[in-house]
Amino acid sequence: MKDILVVGGAGYIGSHMVKMLLQAGHQVTTLDNFSAGYQDAVLGGELVAGDLADRELLDHLFRDRRFDGVMHFASYIQVGESVLDPGKYYRNNFTNTLNLLDAMVQHGVRAFIFSSTAAIFGEPRYIPIDEQHPKAPINPYGRSKWMVEQALADYDHAYGLKSVALRYFNAAGADPDGQLGERHDPETHLIPLVLQAASGRRPHITVYGRDYDTPDGTCIRDYIHVLDLCQAHLLALEQLWAGGESAAYNLGNGQGFSVQEVIDTARRVTGREIPVLDGERRAGDPARLVADSRRAQEILGWQPRYADLATIIEHAWRWETRLKG
Repeated sequence: MKDILVVGGAGYIGSHMVKMLLQAGHQVTTLDNFSAGYQDAVLGGELVAGDLADRELLDHLFRDRRFDGVMHFASYIQVGESVLDPGKYYRNNFTNTLNLLDAMVQHGVRAFIFSSTAAIFGEPRYIPIDEQHPKAPINPYGRSKWMVEQALADYDHAYGLKSVALRYFNAAGADPDGQLGERHDPETHLIPLVLQAASGRRPHITVYGRDYDTPDGTCIRDYIHVLDLCQAHLLALEQLWAGGESAAYNLGNGQGFSVQEVIDTARRVTGREIPVLDGERRAGDPARLVADSRRAQEILGWQPRYADLATIIEHAWRWETRLKG
């Protein structure tokens, strides 16, 4: 049994991570400022309300507890907002992460798992995207994450802080037990938006462009179940505990599904008609984004359990029907 700090553990991915860690028998402390998370999403362990900008709080937290590892999910994630308010993203996603890393170094905690993103790659130069793909983020959100990854390499070299950065593609799905799911406000992810249209909480779903170079003309994305993401986090932390070196891995299913495939599958799973409107292409939307996750599978022993799109949507629909009441 280990003692783990989960920062942002009241949010979408973080809350699923907390539940998985507790089920694995670990002690968990969640730190969250509830800017995007919910207190009732933390299903156990100790919950501390606070912000990474509060260096004094971090010092008290690390001084009073002996953490074996830290997982960091407390980032702002809206690409469009990052373009309009870059300072917000650099302060929280980068500067506040340095506060956390400094507290770890000061108190001798040397195992760190970072929630990174495929946005660090920018416009894809080839598909599928592997870890060696050039890093050329095209928005402040992606740049803030890439800045942290570069800082992690420096902190390893200077202080011996070992880390694993996990680069997500499209996190999706929900807890199969129906206890947890996505509650972003505003919601920007395709699958919950489609399901809100199915449940009646949203009047329709808009398809932005049908003239892409794909089989049905709509964008293709790599959707990965939130529990598969969490499993990769746990495996990465265990690797560091076993003496593993710092690393970065891409996480995806290795297969892509188009926007139209998501809508069609959601119609089959829910049995509902989903109203669709066609819109213009959005600037910066690549035709395809698909991960090459072989390195994570080979080194971490990670294997997605919920790769089937219908299963991902079924779990998310269970959560949507609970939200609809």
